[in-house]
Amino acid sequence: MKKYVKKIVVLISGQGSNLEYILKNLHQKKLEVVGVISNNPEAKGIDIAKDFGVDVEVINHRDFSDRESFDRVLVETIKNYSPDLTILAGFMRILTPYFSQKVKAINLHPSLLPRHKGLNAIKRSWEDEHSEGGVTVHWVSSELDGGEIILQYELEKEDFESFDEYHEAIRRIEKEALSEAICDILKCD
Repeated sequence: MKKYVKKIVVLISGQGSNLEYILKNLHQKKLEVVGVISNNPEAKGIDIAKDFGVDVEVINHRDFSDRESFDRVLVETIKNYSPDLTILAGFMRILTPYFSQKVKAINLHPSLLPRHKGLNAIKRSWEDEHSEGGVTVHWVSSELDGGEIILQYELEKEDFESFDEYHEAIRRIEKEALSEAICDILKCD
């Protein structure tokens, strides 16, 4: 099997739809996903990673007394893979400065940052006064959803008849934006 020069680790917490897109479109084509780490032992993305033969590790955040203790184990686990980049793809944890100072990582967020940091961003974006919404890929920093923006994809909200249509479109462009950002950073095209 061919070894790819660029290696990534993907952090997940849930369905794994962004992970699946990366595995189908980038893994063993432009880079290698060397590991997937989930903080949620019930994450559906775990099975997706296993189906692609990718190493999976579960570090349940509930097993730790505080965020930094969790982050210390997470950082050491990531370092064992020696990735060129770590990807937060639906990873639903607020990370401490310990993580952001030791790991080169990007995050996908479903709004046009700096608007709508944190949870429920798609719904808040749909309901706000702006005519456009979208997604942002940014560097992970010690500020929640506050790192330097790498790229943004925009959608005109008037193009959608309902929140459900808008939500579906956001989920679709998330995958494209994240893949583009990964390849731009790693020069994997």
